[in-house]
Amino acid sequence: MLIRPLTTIDECRRVTALERAVWGNADAEDRLPIPLLVVSITRGGILLGAFDPAGEMLGFAYSMPGIKEGRTIQWSHVLAVAKAARNRGVGRALKLAQREQALGMGIELIEWTFDPLQSLNAHFNFARLGVVVEEYQENIYGTSSSPLHRGTPTDRLIAEWRLPAPHVERRITGSGAGLIRDSGVASAVVVNPSRTAGDWLLPGDADLHHDARRVLVEIPAGFTGMVAAAPDLALEWRLATRAIFQSYFRRGYRAVDFFFSSQAARGQYLLAKK
Repeated sequence: MLIRPLTTIDECRRVTALERAVWGNADAEDRLPIPLLVVSITRGGILLGAFDPAGEMLGFAYSMPGIKEGRTIQWSHVLAVAKAARNRGVGRALKLAQREQALGMGIELIEWTFDPLQSLNAHFNFARLGVVVEEYQENIYGTSSSPLHRGTPTDRLIAEWRLPAPHVERRITGSGAGLIRDSGVASAVVVNPSRTAGDWLLPGDADLHHDARRVLVEIPAGFTGMVAAAPDLALEWRLATRAIFQSYFRRGYRAVDFFFSSQAARGQYLLAKK
């Protein structure tokens, strides 16, 4: 697999074609405008493509320059991997290449949004990359035309990837992933213990007032399938977890890890007091 910067209009066209294939965007307003890509990458944006030996585009990652608290950052807006190339490490390779390019530009922070109810994305972001989260955005993108998101508000967590941080180094080298939970984490209270009913996990009544140093927040696995097959339940999960994250973030917690169990069909965010 080859990962390299994308610089031409034709390559930008390939990017938007892959974006449509991945998300099924029907509306042009939900897609990356090619002129914006072209201008952005001439002024500090990072656009990377992953290719197989035959030159087929397997995926891409796009980030744009931003400013946070007076310092330059990269805002990673889109990462997409072709369906046929998933589970082959393409996404991770693109993120690591993005990190190296940003560090080479003197940038130490990359941020992006992700759906708090997408358990595999959460696992990837925390366990494989080492992000932390302390900000929740409510319906940040408005109504989406993508069938993957249709019917639920586009609430998102904002990932902070602190590129030179020691815990990030540990996660990306594999020495920090899959660690056994210490006793403090193992005994952390679940603030919204879920329950199983039929094919789906139902949200439990949430306690928004725990004051322990660390707490756990449960989410279901397979949220995309839930959006399609049980939209009312998906909306219930969205609103329930929105209240939890907003309440705990306001009280000085941040998300520092994520634990996923395919057997239990659920994941758990670890929230810790700053």
